[in-house]
Amino acid sequence: MGKWSEDKAWKWLNRIGEIRGFNYVPRNAVNSTEMWQAETFEEKIMDQELSWAKQYGLNGARVFLPYAVWRQDPDGFKVRFDRFLEIAAQHNIRIMPVLFDDCAFSGKQPYLGKQSAPIPGVHNSGWTPSPGVELADTQTRWPELREYVDDLLLTFSDDHRILIWDLYNEPGNSERGERSLPLVEASFEWARELEVSQPLTVGAWIDFQGSMSKRLYELSDIITFHYYGDPGSEEGSTTLHSCLSYGRPVLCTEWLKRQDNNRFENMLPLFREHRIGSYFWGLVAGKTQTYMHWGSEEGAAIPAIWQHDLLRSDGTPYDEREAEFLQKFSTADSEMKF
Repeated sequence: MGKWSEDKAWKWLNRIGEIRGFNYVPRNAVNSTEMWQAETFEEKIMDQELSWAKQYGLNGARVFLPYAVWRQDPDGFKVRFDRFLEIAAQHNIRIMPVLFDDCAFSGKQPYLGKQSAPIPGVHNSGWTPSPGVELADTQTRWPELREYVDDLLLTFSDDHRILIWDLYNEPGNSERGERSLPLVEASFEWARELEVSQPLTVGAWIDFQGSMSKRLYELSDIITFHYYGDPGSEEGSTTLHSCLSYGRPVLCTEWLKRQDNNRFENMLPLFREHRIGSYFWGLVAGKTQTYMHWGSEEGAAIPAIWQHDLLRSDGTPYDEREAEFLQKFSTADSEMKF
């Protein structure tokens, strides 16, 4: 099956309604490995936190699935992922899984077992990429990666709890540039052959009119992008209209950077005006410490203006007025249709 037609993509959006989502890592996990390993998979915490999300009218979650954890125990990993899907569905939240990822804030390649403790004051200090540089750059080992893609997509190919597959997060990050593009293209090729019921995408995240971003738009059923800048800036306007120009539904799969005027109060109305679904980063403050600003150094104090995260670790909002705005905004639209 080839790329979806524009008509099919719009019918998909019309069927599901407005997406109001968040990127999700539970408060007990320093990275996606700790989130999904059997020893640290905490479904009670997930259930609690997703119940908080439902209170604010949120109906979508984007989660990162680490290849290394799947490779160690494919069947156990799928059991845990299925349980997570079940918990999310109980709170009317549908999932966007992410399969590969070039972000490597920790400076380490993925590893199993006990994960490093967060470095105080540092934004996302434990995050590792997936599958990691060695596998991503060694095409003779790509059959191992294809096995991963095939197993997950075939297992959940008709699962209504999965909204859309994000095949690769921020390809080219960690100074990789276009070296990641061949694996992106291969991932689409593998996934297309499986004829899954959900759409496929990879989001643009930098140089939105550059050749690599254009290639991601061309490959995707649904146009997706990340934007952490001021929506009122020239860059914000150019980025938005670049994504909309493809005539397909659009999702902003990462946003929220309060110190740069990227906030709930100005982003959500803009998204609704242009019928753009969205996923802010992130739901709950925890071991990822993404309330810290990018570039923060070890020992830095928690900033007065958080960069990311809606809620504190006890479920209370970081900003009461912001949370009240989100709640009112969400209740003005009907729930996503399951």
